[in-house]
Amino acid sequence: MSAVALETNGMGKFMTWLRRNWLRVSLDLAVNFVAPVLIFDWAQPLYGETRALLASTVPPLLWGVGSFAKERKVDALSVIALAGIALSLLMFVGGGSPQLIALKEKLVTLLFAFAFLGSAMIGKPLIYPLARATMARQSKEAADSFDLRRDEAPVRHTVTVMTWVWGLGLLADGLVSILLVYSAPMRLYLIVGPILGYITVGGLAGWTFLYRRYRTRKVAAERT
Repeated sequence: MSAVALETNGMGKFMTWLRRNWLRVSLDLAVNFVAPVLIFDWAQPLYGETRALLASTVPPLLWGVGSFAKERKVDALSVIALAGIALSLLMFVGGGSPQLIALKEKLVTLLFAFAFLGSAMIGKPLIYPLARATMARQSKEAADSFDLRRDEAPVRHTVTVMTWVWGLGLLADGLVSILLVYSAPMRLYLIVGPILGYITVGGLAGWTFLYRRYRTRKVAAERT
């Protein structure tokens, strides 16, 4: 199957998922994009930029806690968001600047980036445990099959490339965000920053899906 066909198939699945989950996606956008900006606009004249930024973290915090309480699971995005909010509170107590508070999630993103890149450098790609956790959620058989093939050269190559790409992608996201927060108005960054994060993670996830399909078919063709 061609790369174009794979991309079309992946887009079709995404659109099907979007139609089924449009309400949750809409609420997610409202809580994580619209509400923080509105709260910042209201609070800044009254309490100053730093406290306004902290107030703007309340809706995402409540949303993340509520999602965890309901679904009893934590994904990478929720971990980054919740860790970022906790980091912003620590910064406020310690006298963090508005820029550092605004970069809360991005600082956690950079830690993830360095973890991915470091694990790839030492030959223990971080994608391995993440991929296995995904397989385990599907079925025990899928996890066992992954364990049997994890040391095969094609699998190691695929996982290593994925880890490098995720590390570099998250690193780029973090560095661009740092540039923006120190060069653009804070209100603009509150809008652009989350969008950049969603585009980065969504793009990396889409690339991972297509690359995994490509590698699976390529290895199967080489073995026949």
